[in-house]
Amino acid sequence: MLCCMPGVAFVPALLVSWSSAAFIISYAIAVLEGHVEPLVPYISDTGTKPPESGVFGFMINISALLGVITMYIRYLLIEKQNESSHFVRSSCNVFSLCIGLLGCIGMGIVATFQELAVPSVHDIGALVAFGSGVVYITLQSIISYKSCPQWNTYFVCHIRMAISAISCIAFIPMIVFASQISMTKIDWTPGEKDYTYHFMSAICEWTVAFGFIFFFLTFIRDFQKFSLRISTEIHED
Repeated sequence: MLCCMPGVAFVPALLVSWSSAAFIISYAIAVLEGHVEPLVPYISDTGTKPPESGVFGFMINISALLGVITMYIRYLLIEKQNESSHFVRSSCNVFSLCIGLLGCIGMGIVATFQELAVPSVHDIGALVAFGSGVVYITLQSIISYKSCPQWNTYFVCHIRMAISAISCIAFIPMIVFASQISMTKIDWTPGEKDYTYHFMSAICEWTVAFGFIFFFLTFIRDFQKFSLRISTEIHED
């Protein structure tokens, strides 16, 4: 199915499907192994103990790589469209790409440094990943509006902005509630100290994460109209 998609639409499609599978598979293994409670654990909680930690680390690192490729192609697409329309400054496009790549680096840190092994580094990586991700999709939503109606429909722009708004709204309480938790653990049970903070923060975290996934899903149609060609030149002396 991915190979039959026109243009480079298979890239965001693969990113969305792979990332969704990474979350779901890690969650399923962690629950079946009894390492986390089924009711809304942190995403990182589902990738802390073996065997799910190996699956989580591998799949999230691949997701980060796919994210880099997707964002770079999106950058090239906007640059190409901008040649004829001039709807956005090139510096804004570059800045958006840099913010997105910073988020992918954060994802790599989250996948590499487990929550219980190196909590401070893990938390910094998560903050960078989610914070940069929210800024990236917001910038891309604004750029999408500027490209209307030639390169985007207002319907798609409204969807992107709605996803961005929900992600931004969820990101703030995610940080606030997480900052109130006084212990680092993954085996949470209802009724214990700080459980409410954990529960609310985890809900917001899943909301932001799947907000990113749904946002990249909207790239598929744009990428169908764009193809990459690699040309080589041989110079003879």
